[in-house]
Amino acid sequence: MKPSLIVTLLALLLAAPLARLAQAHGGEDHGAAKPSTAAGITSFSTHALSETFELLLRYEPLEAGRPAHLRLFVSDYATNAPVPAARITLTTPEDAALKWAVKPLEPGVYEVEGQFSANKKYSFAANIVAGSRADLLLLEGVEVGKKLPVAAVPAVASPGFFSSWKNVLLLLGAFVAGIVLTALLMRRAAAAPLTADTPAQ
Repeated sequence: MKPSLIVTLLALLLAAPLARLAQAHGGEDHGAAKPSTAAGITSFSTHALSETFELLLRYEPLEAGRPAHLRLFVSDYATNAPVPAARITLTTPEDAALKWAVKPLEPGVYEVEGQFSANKKYSFAANIVAGSRADLLLLEGVEVGKKLPVAAVPAVASPGFFSSWKNVLLLLGAFVAGIVLTALLMRRAAAAPLTADTPAQ
């Protein structure tokens, strides 16, 4: 066998496992995936409307026994214009003992502060007076104790090349084959001059 052919075979044997090693390295997970909220959701909301007002209540996850801060948006039903300087009284039908403070932040935007007593669904009865207009609306579905939805965690990457015993044996076999071929190449190279100098019979 020619030395050039032996070298070519050696290169092919070593290239196969190295190529698989590079491919496996490309799929490695270099850091744990961090949970994130689904579709960027950071708050919950509920709304109510009548022929006079439209209400939108937004709030971040709430916990019973902890201070609650909610944002109430009040707008005119016909024009959708914000309703400023409204007098708003909130009560909770599920627990009449709960007290709520409502203060204006900007035109049509009000902050609601208080505390829920249990992790369950609540509603707000909102009595709104703005100038000569007044109405009573019910905001339902305020879920205390509910967590934000979490986005699906990406699939765990496949194990690295060296985590499989089959891959290790493949690499080891290629290494041994390389040593054997190298030894044969060196032996043939050393024997070639002796053959050339042997006198003919």
